[in-house]
Amino acid sequence: MRDIATRLAQWHSESMPYALATVISVSGSAPRLPGAAMAVSADGEAVGSVSGGCVESAVYELCREVLSSRQCVRTSFGYHDDDAFAVGLTCGGVIEVFVSCAVPASFVDAVGCGESVATAQVLDESGAILMVGRLGGFGTTGFADLDAVLAEEALAMLDSGASGIRSVRCRPDLEVFVSSYASKPRLLIFGAVDYAGALARLGSFLGYRVTVCDARPVFATEARFPDADEVVVEWPHSYLARTEVDSRTVVCVLTHDAKFDVPLLKVALRLPVAFVGAMGSRRTHVDRLRRLREVGLEEVELARLRSPIGLDLGARTPEETAVAIAAEFVAVRRGGSAVPLVASSGPIHHDYTASPSVFA
Repeated sequence: MRDIATRLAQWHSESMPYALATVISVSGSAPRLPGAAMAVSADGEAVGSVSGGCVESAVYELCREVLSSRQCVRTSFGYHDDDAFAVGLTCGGVIEVFVSCAVPASFVDAVGCGESVATAQVLDESGAILMVGRLGGFGTTGFADLDAVLAEEALAMLDSGASGIRSVRCRPDLEVFVSSYASKPRLLIFGAVDYAGALARLGSFLGYRVTVCDARPVFATEARFPDADEVVVEWPHSYLARTEVDSRTVVCVLTHDAKFDVPLLKVALRLPVAFVGAMGSRRTHVDRLRRLREVGLEEVELARLRSPIGLDLGARTPEETAVAIAAEFVAVRRGGSAVPLVASSGPIHHDYTASPSVFA
């Protein structure tokens, strides 16, 4: 919902009714993950996507029906479903969709402004929904005991960034869908070079909160990096040691200067981040490893370093190099092989399986 929140907020301001379709589960090869959303307004406008185009027409009609009936609908589309095949879901997977009437404006505002929040929606005709975040929650299912249970589970799932269907023991026949809207993952770019500008643009496009850091104030300026969310003038290793990171954070070291690289990588390779990559030639990489061993890094720590950074795309320009770098950290974060699809077999879209959980 985050990618369509701006338009939903506009509909709320115009008092425009709408229906919201959300992917609540997928199996096999499916183009969108749970949480993907599509909305249809009362005047027929559609925003968002639940399948990358495969079943949009059918979901559009479902949204129109929900707008008319004011009753929520839960349905699925799959390769072996004749109706789903007819509307184009031929990728081999199955998606389950829940369509409800408009969510409260306060929910849309919280999601749209980038807050770290989670929603828990009851998967029945009511579509009752509540939202929780680290600063509190709002909304209700109409039952205080159920609200308390859902809020606790939703917060736990938000902490891990998970979304999925959950059952509730205190309501044996009830299922809910929890959707986590975590804050943007961070892309930390060290080295205020031309490559950093191109990577900042691409990182922002991919949905990262981008930071460019360099100790040289003449190069680390907002004017040179307009696509970065922040530009920091500080020694890279000092900044990295004090800033907030998590298991989604990507660290790209583009300085290829030992006096910056070695102390920075000494910090980076000991942090619980998703990706650490460094620019430089193969000869530079060998020398860098020697220097890192000299400052005490173990082989298991050095094995985390992706260097030379980027996939072999034959890149020449800063923009092409940025694509090569981003392709590598996307593959690492998503578990991709980085092998051309034409040279691989199996499903194009990796299977998504949420870990099982039952509410207490």
